[in-house]
Amino acid sequence: MGMSDDGARLVGMLRTMYRIRFFEERVKELFGQNLIWGGVHLYIGQEAVATGACAALRRDDYLVSTHRGHGHCLAKGGDIRRTMAELMGRDTGYCRGRGGSMHLFDPEIGLLGGNGIVGAGLPIALGAALSAQYRGSDQVCACFFSDGASNQGTFHESLNLAALWKLPLVYICENNLYAATTPASKTLPLPDIYVRAAAYGIPGVSVDGNDVEAVYQAVSQAVTRARGGEGPSLVECKTYRIEGHCMVLDCHRDPEELAAWKERDPIRMFEGRLLEMGVIATDDIAELRSQAEADVREAVEYAQASPFPSADDLGLADLPAAVVAGF
Repeated sequence: MGMSDDGARLVGMLRTMYRIRFFEERVKELFGQNLIWGGVHLYIGQEAVATGACAALRRDDYLVSTHRGHGHCLAKGGDIRRTMAELMGRDTGYCRGRGGSMHLFDPEIGLLGGNGIVGAGLPIALGAALSAQYRGSDQVCACFFSDGASNQGTFHESLNLAALWKLPLVYICENNLYAATTPASKTLPLPDIYVRAAAYGIPGVSVDGNDVEAVYQAVSQAVTRARGGEGPSLVECKTYRIEGHCMVLDCHRDPEELAAWKERDPIRMFEGRLLEMGVIATDDIAELRSQAEADVREAVEYAQASPFPSADDLGLADLPAAVVAGF
C-alpha cells in the first residue's frame, strides 16, 4: 500500500495503538489466570496519549514513565516480548523478571523506567533533562504523570526548576479523571491542570487525550520548543481509564460516565478518521489488527517458554531455608 510519509505515520500510530490494546487485554486475561502477579495497572482507553506523544520523540530522547507504563514502553519502541516476559516474572524480561509491571526500563530506547510511587518520576525526568543540557545534546525528556501526581510536591518542585533553567523537558499529564479510586473533582480545585504552567512562566495546553493526532501535534510543538533551548512545556491530555486502578482495586463509577467514554474509544475514533481520509481501507485495518494480535501471541509464547530467575541469581542461596520459603 503506497502512501505519503504523513500517511505512513498515521498508519504507524494506529498499529501502535492496536499493539497496546491487545497487549493489555491479554495481560488482563493472564492476570485472571494467576500467570501474572502483583499490581497491574492497565492502559486500556489511554492508548492515544502514549502513541501520539512517543511519535513526536526520537529514539534517543528520554522518557520517564509511571506505574501505568506498558503503553509508554511499547509506544517508545520497546520489545513486546521482553515486556511480556517481565510482567510474567521471567529472566528474559527487561529487569530479568525482578521489576514487574511498574518498573519497565530500557536505556537503549531512552526509557528511564516506571515508578511505583506517584509523582516520583518527575524529579528523575528533571535529572535526565539537565544531563542533556549539560552535555550540549539536543535530546529532550518527556515525562508522563497523572492527575494525582499533579498534587505532589515533586510536580511543583520539578516545574519550578525546569522553568528556571530552561531544561528540555515536556511534561505530559494523563488526566484520566481518577487517582486510584478518588475522582479528580474531589482533589483538584480547578478541573484543568495545564493552567498551573502559568505559575512557572511556561506554556500549558490541554488536548483531547483520546485524539491521537491532537496529542501528537501538541507534543510535537513542545518537543520543538524544548529541543531549541526554549525550555519546558506542560501538555495535559484529558482521557479516561476504562479498567480499575490495579486489577484488584476499583471505585464505583457512574455507569453512564463509563459508557460515554467507551463511545469515545480512541482506537475506534482514529480508525474512522483514517477510513474517511482514504488513508486506509477496511482490509488494511483487518491486516493491522491481525498482525498486532499475532505479535501479542508471540510475546506470550516467548514469555512462557522463558525461565524464571534462579535462586542463585536472586542471592537466596546463602539465606536460611525458612527465609527462602517465605518468598
